[in-house]
Amino acid sequence: MPKVVNVAAAVLLREDGMVLLASRPEGKGWAGWWEFPGGKIEDGETSFQALVREIDEELGVQVLEAYPWLTRTFDYPEKTVKLHFFIVRRWQGSPESKEGQVLSWQNPHAVTVSPTLPANTPILDALKLPDVYAITNQHELGEEVFFARLHERLKAGLRLIQIREKDLNEVELAAFVQRVLALTVPYQAKVLVNAPLDQVQSMGVDGIHLTSDRLMALDQKPPNLLVSASCHQVSELRHAAQLGLDFVVLSPVLPTKSHPQDSAMGWKAFSTLIEDYPLPVYALGGMKPSHLNQAWRAGAHGVAMLREIWN
Repeated sequence: MPKVVNVAAAVLLREDGMVLLASRPEGKGWAGWWEFPGGKIEDGETSFQALVREIDEELGVQVLEAYPWLTRTFDYPEKTVKLHFFIVRRWQGSPESKEGQVLSWQNPHAVTVSPTLPANTPILDALKLPDVYAITNQHELGEEVFFARLHERLKAGLRLIQIREKDLNEVELAAFVQRVLALTVPYQAKVLVNAPLDQVQSMGVDGIHLTSDRLMALDQKPPNLLVSASCHQVSELRHAAQLGLDFVVLSPVLPTKSHPQDSAMGWKAFSTLIEDYPLPVYALGGMKPSHLNQAWRAGAHGVAMLREIWN
């Protein structure tokens, strides 16, 4: 069995969305390859303690605000590395090379340095996902009010949308999807549809959102689509990770109007369920924009909203 090395890795994230990458210096394995700053977790250290120490040693900056994010395991020929990623949103000082590495601020949507370490490819893909995942709600708002508010939110920066309109038949849903696309395409917003796969594949959208039942019935990730899923328990989270989905939604975190009979798990249980989880997770259930920081602290990538996003 290869040795498992635990590593704390930092995604220093600026307000403009740029992240810091560093090239591995000469004399180290994979020299010249680009990676996120960080290093080995020493005996007796927590992953957060290692993060703070490594970023100070490598970059000369002090971490002021960091949240646990993804944990991914990658097998290199010589060892297995378990990477504990943190999103670092505030720090003191300006990053500078302390160990001979080259530093570069990069846009995850258009990385210009190469090669990057293989383990970082899914991390860069995850960073392309926005903080907010909106779920359509024409059923409650009415058609004209919904589309007016969708246009407003797109102009304000909304970039990820799930079409979930269970009261529409197949023909009506197809027409609804085309009207959504007419608004979203100019903003390059990603659109996923909560419907059977054979329907979604003919709609010209970016992806599919799976119900938990459809998730558990799946034995491989549908190709050429952005794929997310609704999860409510460990078995569903585990299956989504095994399939290598792009992200998941975990609910209900707080009490909801949609499912008042369901017990809300609360933030502590939410955080426990996604500890050391490899996929980006959106918190759903009673979410408001004001819950975003709480979601980050609990390890979420962001929040998903069905009602408050349209208010």
